[in-house]
Amino acid sequence: MNKQTAILAAGCFWGVQAYFDQVPGVMETEVGYTGGHTKNPTYDQVCQHDTGHAEAVKIDFDANKISYKDILRQFFRMHDPTQVDGQGPDIGDNYRSAIFYINDDQKNVAEQVKAMVQKDFKVPLATEITKASEFYRAEEYHQKYTEKTGLGACHVPYSELPRL
Repeated sequence: MNKQTAILAAGCFWGVQAYFDQVPGVMETEVGYTGGHTKNPTYDQVCQHDTGHAEAVKIDFDANKISYKDILRQFFRMHDPTQVDGQGPDIGDNYRSAIFYINDDQKNVAEQVKAMVQKDFKVPLATEITKASEFYRAEEYHQKYTEKTGLGACHVPYSELPRL
């Protein structure tokens, strides 16, 4: 096993987590907040739009089964990377599209995949590529929310399973 981690933001984290939990090679996911300036933010604080944090998903995956590049291909497939500060009806900087890279290799792959995906769009991608900062685990009731409740798919298209 070759465990690696990706941190991604693509709108409401409930649906993003539920999506990546279906991707072969993903070992574990957890939802939380990152990319801002407030220490130990709560959901209510993040929703006030003054912490700078995005709702994000930390994805542990087996790189022997799925590459970081393919994780990012799934990421760009499962949301609208052209929408600025939001996804679907969820609007605000906490719902932005972002890749939080952990090392220079991830940064390079993220830039390559974003450039490749950009060719499929006539408008610029809004996805930011930012060095990962502290990841704050969200409150327990947010973890696996869609799995626990059957709700919260949000903007994520569940008409088909994840594919490349």
